[in-house]
Amino acid sequence: MWLIRIAIVALVLAAVGIAVVPILVMLDLLNGGSGWGLCPGGLEACDKPYTTPFEFLIVLILGLFLVILAIRLVARLARRLQAESYQVNEQESQLRRG
Repeated sequence: MWLIRIAIVALVLAAVGIAVVPILVMLDLLNGGSGWGLCPGGLEACDKPYTTPFEFLIVLILGLFLVILAIRLVARLARRLQAESYQVNEQESQLRRG
């Protein structure tokens, strides 16, 4: 069960990273930086970016959707395992009484 909790924490951190990293890149570009390597010469010299903003947005939304889907699936697995564990413990206690 602890492995599932670690997986959920890792997925939540990945979702936060997907949401926060683009903001940090944009802030770096606005402050005259290279945007973490996206525009090595700065925003003024960035005539050919690696991706268009629309492609970048689609990739981010798709990545965030997949991470949220994975969180839901792992949480559902955790609930199912917990319910099965409860049923097994309940059956064992009934056999001891019975």
